[in-house]
Amino acid sequence: MADLNALSQAVITGNLEQARMLTQTAIDEGVAVESILNDALIAAMKEVGEKFKNGDFFVPEMLIAARAMNGAMYLLEPKLVEAGVEPCGTVVLGTVKGDLHDIGKNLVCMMLEGAGFEIVDLGTDVAPERFIDAVKNQGVDIIAMSALLTTTMPNMKNTIDALKEAGLRDKVKVMIGGAPVTQAYADEIGADGYAPDASRAAALARTLMGV
Repeated sequence: MADLNALSQAVITGNLEQARMLTQTAIDEGVAVESILNDALIAAMKEVGEKFKNGDFFVPEMLIAARAMNGAMYLLEPKLVEAGVEPCGTVVLGTVKGDLHDIGKNLVCMMLEGAGFEIVDLGTDVAPERFIDAVKNQGVDIIAMSALLTTTMPNMKNTIDALKEAGLRDKVKVMIGGAPVTQAYADEIGADGYAPDASRAAALARTLMGV
């Protein structure tokens, strides 16, 4: 019998096989796919985010929870498409030009997917032009930029400036993060938000989308 609470707990504890099995059971028994998404998977990743923020979870626990969530989503996504369930927004992510670090960015991708977003991951060393192309061609709602080096942080500002020059700044929200990045820097360059970690990045994205 389908048990969404058990599915949620399987994701929180990072039990991939259990998460897959319970997701398939729920699908087979005709549980509404939107309920599986919201009441089990998104609810689980919200709790994972809270545990991380409170110091009860660390990066490894977040990663295994995200892996379990991704395993469940692999089964659920085709059903969501069939049911016409829309993501709460589309986020394009990338580590800015000159910066090749991707662990933090990858974790943010996982948390955002767990929060109900469609993800466009541009990878690392992403030039402003590639962010602009994504906004023009992929219906992006939010740009999320990461930097781990103080020397590459100015490329966040360069991207925002390029958005302005292209006449696209008012069409997309911009959020930034990374070890050397601060709220003060976000304010200075005109970003819409700053998140110090992956769980708060997911919460910020939902806030920016009015979810």
